[in-house]
Amino acid sequence: MKFPWRKHQFNQQPQTASYESNAHDTSGDGLVYVTPKSLIKLRHAAESLPLKVAKVKALHTGEYYSPFKGRGMEFDEVRLYQPGDDIRTIDWRVTARSGTAHTKLFREERERAVILWVDFRRSMYFGTRGAFKSVTAAKAAALFAWSAEHQGDRLGSLLFSESQHQEARPQRSTLALMHILQKLSQSTAKNPLQNASDQEPPTERTLNDALGRLRRVTRPGSMLLLISDFRGLDDQSEAHLYQLAKHNDLILVYVYDPLEAKLPPAGYYRISDNHATKAIDTSDDTMREEYNQRHQTHMQRIHRVSHGDHIHFLPICTADDLLISVQKGLGIRNRAV
Repeated sequence: MKFPWRKHQFNQQPQTASYESNAHDTSGDGLVYVTPKSLIKLRHAAESLPLKVAKVKALHTGEYYSPFKGRGMEFDEVRLYQPGDDIRTIDWRVTARSGTAHTKLFREERERAVILWVDFRRSMYFGTRGAFKSVTAAKAAALFAWSAEHQGDRLGSLLFSESQHQEARPQRSTLALMHILQKLSQSTAKNPLQNASDQEPPTERTLNDALGRLRRVTRPGSMLLLISDFRGLDDQSEAHLYQLAKHNDLILVYVYDPLEAKLPPAGYYRISDNHATKAIDTSDDTMREEYNQRHQTHMQRIHRVSHGDHIHFLPICTADDLLISVQKGLGIRNRAV
């Protein structure tokens, strides 16, 4: 959604009415909210986003194969019997047919859980170009969800805001995936700014709560996709992330709006949250530099955390093409989808 900068006037008007009451009005779909239908359409684009890990850290059943061979759930091949092989693995049919003893080899299947941790706090319902951060977050989560489905992973989620946490245990089923897409869609439509009050707790209070809950529900060997603007990241947050990374693979998907990274050209602008309007003067060079530096410091802190083992940093700007940004962030060569 494009909000062109106009000198003396910048008016951001969140449109957050529910889908039910706007059944015939889809002008905001993908801009200030996103419908389940739009999230489902990302299925084919996700085929270009294989979520691979360097190694398997926990023993599970599934489709991430062990580097060693032994007794397991998945038949791999037959070879000549060798001294020391378990006689219970002898393939008697091949042995009888060839006249030489053969034994079966099995590969252990490893199944991975992919968990989407998605931030829907008040700071995510903001956008000046491209789309609201909440919409970009939901669409990124949908891309990763479809990628997990394509690879046969178990998919779970933890969606959170200041007022609630919605958890879905990892499952491998299309029905479970559709349920998560529905919850993502509903979250983008419930803009808390419509009923904001000065008495509400600041957004910083929920980040560590949500990370703590993620630590409690995550089992070792999972891939965790943390999608947020990471507002309120502090030392405790970093400690949570390092603990999670000890036994899991993390991708920190940092979603930001261009206005958060850099102020518009010098001038007076009006901004609105649908309740109050305020004018800002961006002509002060010192103020502009301090503003830009705050964003750089915040991004650098997230990036520094990602230097730890099994943590990957993936920045996404709401004004950029989402698929290309994710491909670039994961080191995947762009291709037509």
